Amino acid sequence: MKYKLLTIFTLFLPFLTIAQDAVDKGLDEKINDAFMPIATKWESIVLTPISLGGYDIPIVLILLILGATFFTIFFKLPGVTKFGLAINTVRGKYDEMDDHGVEKADINVVDGDLPDTIRDESEEGEVSHFQALATAVSGTVGLGNIAGVAVAIALGGPGATFWMIICGLIGMSTKFVECTLGVKFRDVGPDGTVYGGPMYYLSKGLEERGMKGLGKVLGILFAVLCVGASFGGGNAFQSNQAAVQLTSMFNLEGGAVGVGIGVVMAILVGIVIIGGIKKIASVTEKIVPFMAGIYVIASLVIIFANIKYVGDAFEMIFAGAFTPAAGIGGVLGVIIVGFQRAAFSNEAGAGSAAIAHSAVKTKYAASEGVVALLEPFIDTVVICTMTALVIIFFNMDTGAFEYGNAVGSTVLLTDSQTYVGGVDLTSMAYDSVIPGFRYVLTIAIIMFAFSTMISWSYYGLQSWKFLFGRGKTADTVYKILFLLFVVVGAAATLDAVIKFSDAMILALVFPNMIGLLFLFPRVKEELDKYLTDIKSNFE
Repeated sequence: MKYKLLTIFTLFLPFLTIAQDAVDKGLDEKINDAFMPIATKWESIVLTPISLGGYDIPIVLILLILGATFFTIFFKLPGVTKFGLAINTVRGKYDEMDDHGVEKADINVVDGDLPDTIRDESEEGEVSHFQALATAVSGTVGLGNIAGVAVAIALGGPGATFWMIICGLIGMSTKFVECTLGVKFRDVGPDGTVYGGPMYYLSKGLEERGMKGLGKVLGILFAVLCVGASFGGGNAFQSNQAAVQLTSMFNLEGGAVGVGIGVVMAILVGIVIIGGIKKIASVTEKIVPFMAGIYVIASLVIIFANIKYVGDAFEMIFAGAFTPAAGIGGVLGVIIVGFQRAAFSNEAGAGSAAIAHSAVKTKYAASEGVVALLEPFIDTVVICTMTALVIIFFNMDTGAFEYGNAVGSTVLLTDSQTYVGGVDLTSMAYDSVIPGFRYVLTIAIIMFAFSTMISWSYYGLQSWKFLFGRGKTADTVYKILFLLFVVVGAAATLDAVIKFSDAMILALVFPNMIGLLFLFPRVKEELDKYLTDIKSNFE
């Protein structure tokens, strides 16, 4: 335990320093400058490239693509062949197969659990298929869909959209594998609480295959990285962007404003996360369909308003995917842009979603695997594509930016020669057809940020429990730290921390994908068992 504590506190010392001082707006730049070398170094390690075709391609991206492609081929295109099965499972068609005949009465909820259904939960889990899906989707659908797509198109041209879609389709296979394993190797406590995720299937699954040492190392590594990612990219970045959007929209200034916004968000997040996964799931199953519905409806309105340009837009997408315009780079460059942005968006291969899916009520591990494959489809294939079409239409009408003119997370506007953030470009595109939609988009960003934070609080807490045990004191320490970072993120300039935490999310791919490549045969066994029982019960 001592080496675990030393590792975790060494890792988070820079974060704790920021938490102590960052609310003083005068220290923002000093803190950012001091931490930037650490963040830059970590990012360079995670994104270590190899040269291919004249391009430096991050090894982590190659691992994601090759792994997802392998799973897609091995499981015979599950994103297509198991799509109908996934829909039927998430809508509860096969729920009676999980009915163990335990009588469920109206009882009180104590500490987020149902004490009179302990035996039932020990066998089945804590949340429904839909709640698990909503919780996982809420952790991925967010600013990556709003701002990330705009930057991808501005940098890689319309063709980047095609490769984002491809990444989403093959990512469905990876989600299927990791979430099946999440349920297969989860732990269930005496009180019915479920503990699951890559740290468990890495340690337990690899031990089962005679690689106990490797499994323990990979499990601890994943848990440490996941806790860091939950404080940074899953928390501070979200509250920061929500605060920035609010202050920009209403022309607010001053450090106290950021602190105030952060405190309010921390209170709201705290109310939810104190209740555990059941409370988180009950909130996300309402927020996610609502916010996604608003965004999708607005996108459809704009798409139908530009229906005569849909054919031209898709022609640009397909043509740009294989014959990119001059100045953008070769085809490989467009592929890299599309895949990298999609990977950031849907997190397939990072393993984070498996933590939420592990809590599902089922005795069939593969049932949640097929439900999970819907996640990249919703996040990347549907929502990202709609966003892309809206931005392409906007640029066709206005020529607002030249494809290839993007730096980092900003886009150069042709009329003013000024850079704007990706979220600003998306806001401009939607507002051009639906005047005033920027206010709705602001609300959507806040809701996206809120839902992402509560989902990542669960991911981080589960990893924290894996490292420090399942006592209430450890839980309380984590939740206090998490809520502290909500305030810090809203109040401070955290460019370096965001760079560090985003790289940490991608770093999850290394231990997770290694485990998936060793354990995927168990997924085949679970899928065969689930399909056999469906056939015997429903055919």
